[in-house]
Order: sequence, then structure tokens, then C-alpha cells
Amino acid sequence: MNLRLIDMKKIVFVLAMLFAVSISAQTIKPKFEKEGKQVKATYFHDNGEVAQTGYLLNGELHGQWYMYNVEGKKIATGRYQNGKRTGKWFFWKGDILKEVDFQDNRIAYVKNWNQSEVVSVNK
Repeated sequence: MNLRLIDMKKIVFVLAMLFAVSISAQTIKPKFEKEGKQVKATYFHDNGEVAQTGYLLNGELHGQWYMYNVEGKKIATGRYQNGKRTGKWFFWKGDILKEVDFQDNRIAYVKNWNQSEVVSVNK
């Protein structure tokens, strides 16, 4: 098995665990707003900053989701379709951007981008 795939699976597992812990340990109640057939969900960090925002359809994660750290900086974004990760997801950590392609809720491809290298090439 590809070493990158194993590392990315570990990262996704850790992010999923952080998601579960952040929801269960919250003292600020999440906000739910009905928008047509969907429900917009917003979860908060204890300091009041948005932790995650996205949509639910029939009780499942659906559509674009955004995740933020406690300072409000975006750390991940991706799409769900009927509760399953799909398409391109992006995870930010420092200068590293991980592009992860999901197919059938599984990691199909991982590419790491170093943002400092991208910036220096474009100067």
C-alpha cells in the first residue's frame, strides 16, 4: 500500500476524531437553519468561533462543508453526498496543503502542495 495513502488515512482519521470530539465537547450549541429541503448546520468552538459549517439533507451530511480552527482559520473543506465524502477535499496545516480525492467515501489520491514553494514560483 502506498505510504502517502496510509499517512493520509491517519490524517483523515484524526480529523474525523477531532470532529466528533468538538461536537461532543461543545458548550455552545450548534445552530440549525432550514434552507429549502436542506438544513444549514453551524458548529462552534468554545470561544465562539465557527468550527464547522455545511448542510444536512435527510439527516445526512450533504454538500460543501468547511472546517475552521479556534482562531477562525480554514483548515479543511470538501463535499459530502448523502453522508459520504466525495470529490476533492483540501486540508491546510501550516504551509502544507493536502489535496485528497475521494471516490466511494475512500481515499483515491493524495497530493501535497507546499504553499511557500507555490508562492515563490509565482513571484
